[in-house]
Amino acid sequence: MRSKSHRRIRGREPVAAKVPEITALFWVIKVLTTGMGEATADFLAGVNLVLAAAIGVFGFAGALWLQLRTQRYQAPVYWFAVVMLAVFGTMAADGPPIGHLGSAIFYALVLAAVLYRWRRSEGTLSIHSIVTSRRETYYWATVLATFALGTALGDVTASTLHLGFLPSGLMFAAIIAVPAIARWRFGLGEVAAFWLAYIVTRPLGASFADWLGKPHDRSGVGLGDGVVSAAATVVIVALVGYVTITRRDIQRGGELPPAVIAQPMQRDAPQGRALR
Repeated sequence: MRSKSHRRIRGREPVAAKVPEITALFWVIKVLTTGMGEATADFLAGVNLVLAAAIGVFGFAGALWLQLRTQRYQAPVYWFAVVMLAVFGTMAADGPPIGHLGSAIFYALVLAAVLYRWRRSEGTLSIHSIVTSRRETYYWATVLATFALGTALGDVTASTLHLGFLPSGLMFAAIIAVPAIARWRFGLGEVAAFWLAYIVTRPLGASFADWLGKPHDRSGVGLGDGVVSAAATVVIVALVGYVTITRRDIQRGGELPPAVIAQPMQRDAPQGRALR
């Protein structure tokens, strides 16, 4: 007879892939969330730093708790977690008192450590393999590290190198095309291409959000962070509503076989071996 603790563990295990299929719409929503997160964090910080910290920390914790409790990909829950990670990641990047370049180096090392541990533990970094709780934990740790690193990189180009927001955004728009071209023309692996592009989405979206929201004396258009945050939120809600209804971002073949769901997980072994 199985123990109660085992049943609780099994109750939290996914029964299908926990992340969306990678389509053009995925990248559009992802870039919008980075811009929205940047603008929201800056807007809240301008209102009240304590309020900003509370929303960032508790919103991040609550959204991730909801995502980890689901057993399959649900677009509203998943993208809510990404949005709150975007807000929290902005604050995390600004946290260490080591300057923009120091933060970029620090979070690059953190990201490398997380990816190394994930690859060594699971044998793959593919997002198409996010079908266990342990792999999902590695996935979200990686996402958080990419948000913080991307924010720091955007600050380096816009402030430390004095390029400004719009030139930084255009530069990152060109950079994000490099992994796609490398995969198309030179055979770069799917996993490497995905994560390289994923990192760049953060400074790309944040640079354009800052350009639109920041005042003229900071090389911005001057719309205001609140306006940019609200506009991005409306578009994100509309797009997430669309994919929720159409279900076009559901990974095909991402459902686990019933026999696998019914079997006890070998939690001390690599998940790739446990899911035969």
